[in-house]
This record gives sequence, structure tokens and C-alpha cells, in this order.
Amino acid sequence: MASHGIKDQVAIVGMGCTAFGEHWDRSVDDMLVDACQEAYASAGVQQEDIDAFWLGTMGSGVSGLTLSRPLQLGYKPVTRLENMCATGSEAIRNACYAVASGAFDMVMAVGVEKLKDSGFSGLTGSRPPSDGTESTLTAPASFSLLAPAYANKYGVEDDVMKDVLTRIAWKNHKNGALNPRAQFRKEVAKETIAGSPLVAGPLGIFDCSGVSDGSAAAIIVRAEDAYKYTDKPLFVKALAFTAGPAAGPIDSTYDYTSFREVVASAEDAYTQAGVTNPREEIAMAEVHDCFTPTELVLMEDLGFADRGMAWKEAMNGTFDLDGDLPVNPDGGLKSFGHPIGASGLRMMFECWLQLRNEAPPERQIETDRKLGLTHNLGGAPGACVSFVSVVGTEKG
Repeated sequence: MASHGIKDQVAIVGMGCTAFGEHWDRSVDDMLVDACQEAYASAGVQQEDIDAFWLGTMGSGVSGLTLSRPLQLGYKPVTRLENMCATGSEAIRNACYAVASGAFDMVMAVGVEKLKDSGFSGLTGSRPPSDGTESTLTAPASFSLLAPAYANKYGVEDDVMKDVLTRIAWKNHKNGALNPRAQFRKEVAKETIAGSPLVAGPLGIFDCSGVSDGSAAAIIVRAEDAYKYTDKPLFVKALAFTAGPAAGPIDSTYDYTSFREVVASAEDAYTQAGVTNPREEIAMAEVHDCFTPTELVLMEDLGFADRGMAWKEAMNGTFDLDGDLPVNPDGGLKSFGHPIGASGLRMMFECWLQLRNEAPPERQIETDRKLGLTHNLGGAPGACVSFVSVVGTEKG
């Protein structure tokens, strides 16, 4: 049975996002306070107006005290949660459902992660003992399998595939160079990207997302109350989350050219939102480009390109800032950075800016479309969780 969704029942009325990067001089507390204060200001509310909080963090704190202590909350409910790299999206999903249920009038979703001081460069913490069937590959190694699998299935020559992945990284760095909040704010020449040292398989340093610190926050209310706080709310059209059976590494039918979890969550999200042609209806998308071949495969899983054609679309500029469907206009994980608990909310923050025409002029997209999409996954090919949201500027 598919989810019924909560289309147009709740709206985002305020958001905040710190710059992502190597914040050696700022603590988790500092970043949480900064993101929340910016969100309060954008909605014109006080902290006391928030009824409940959902905090997403993978390894930068345990329990709701991680948020209540720095904010000095006055005995409000704070739920701390995680879902690997989709943690930030899980925070906003749960917060939205809480308002839609009628339990609260105004809530906040917050995500934070501080990786640089921890020494971790990816998922934090240790895994519990298993039955031995789980993959022991590193994240770059796991995702590197996508590139040769895709090339082999669709007849793309190795040198052409290298050019495709290089162009995806080049695009996202070009976008990030225009974003004052991005971790990496410099364009990188294609020759530099293509010639960077290899990390795993065909993936070089510039095929991998940044390791960073950062925080982001969103304020959610009932849709009918949205215009009390802003004249440009974002109405939530769909929130879809799937967790697969994690059988990919031992499933002989899995070929590493698709994320089945993404396909399922995208189908659910489009059904909830009433989207029948995402390529024509979506104005912009923020997707989980943890590695360049991930973004390539996602273009097909999300219905932005036909199977076997995303590589051509990427090379033709379809997903560029001035293309038919801009993807990662803020630079994505690749350039904006990836503090795990904050990334999903950072993606929503870009929708907030772009759909309200408040992005910096040099990277503000021009379109008549009214919908934005975020995609956030956690795990590895064949064994992941996937989140897809659709938000819009109009009800109905």
C-alpha cells in the first residue's frame, strides 16, 4: 500500500543555513545557534514560538540535549534522529508529519554535523557485528562500481565516461564558485579534475564530495497559517522515504546501474505530489551527488533522463545552471560540502532560495516552473535508504 502523503497540508515559512566548510573555530553549539537564529529571523518568530524540535545528526551529539543545551530551550520536546546521510531529510520529514497530524502548530527541523574535528571522513561511528554478508568496501570504492557498470551496460567508452564524470564535477564546482556558503568556492578546470589522483577505481579526488562542518534549519507550520509568517512560503507536496532490503551486494540481479530505493521513493513522491512528467514539471533539483557517478545514475532513477541517456544529457548541459533542468545549482555535496546531518536540510534551503527568487543573481535560475525537488540517500549502491521531497510555491 502506497503512502497517502500530506500534499499542501504544511508549509516551510523560515530557513537558515550556515556556510559549510572547515570550521575549526566554531563548535556544534555555535553552528546550531547560527542556523536556528537565521531561521527565526526569516520567519519573523521567536524561539519561544516553536512547539517542538527534530534534530538530525549522525555523530555530533546524542539525545535532544544536543540542541536544547545550546539553545537553552524552555522544556520543549526535542527528538534526535539519524538515517545515515539522509539524516537531515529525516528530520524535516518527521517535523512535517508532526504538524500535519495536528500535534503541533509550529515546529523546527535542524541538522548539524561537525566532521573535521572528529577525524571522520564519511559515516561516523562503528558498525555492529553482522552475519558477514555486508560489504566491507569504503564509500568511494562502493560508489566507484557505478561508473564501469553504467559504461558497460550502455556501451559508453571508458574515455567518454571519464569526460562525463569530469563534466559533472566541473558543473558543480562552477555552481559552488557562485555560492558564498559553499565549502569550495572556486571553479576547477576540467583538465585538473580529470588528472586528479585516483581514490578508488576510476574516481579521482574531484569525483568525491567534501568533508565539512555545517548546520541548517527549517520552520514548519500548517499551510493555512503560512502567510502569517511570510508572503512566499514553500508548500510541501511530497515526502517519500524508502529503505531497501540491502541485498544488492549478494543479489546476482543487481547490476549497479540504478538505486532501486531511489526509484521507489521517486515514484512515491511523484504520486503524492501529482507529478506526471518530472523532466517538464520540476524547476530545479538538489540531489545526493556524493560521487560523480551517483549524480549520473540519479538522473535516470529520478526520471530526468531516459535509461542509458543521462550521460549524453550531462554532456549537453541539460543539468547546468542555465540548462533545461538545473541540478545542484548551489554546488551540491561536491562543492557545497557534506556535513551528514545537515545535507538534507541544505538541499531544502536551496529550494527555499531559488523558488522564492532569493538566490544570488549570478546563480538564480530563470523558469516558470513552480516545483523544486530534493533527493538525499544514505548507505551504498544496493543497500541504502532514499528520500525524495517535492515542494512548491503554490497550493493545489
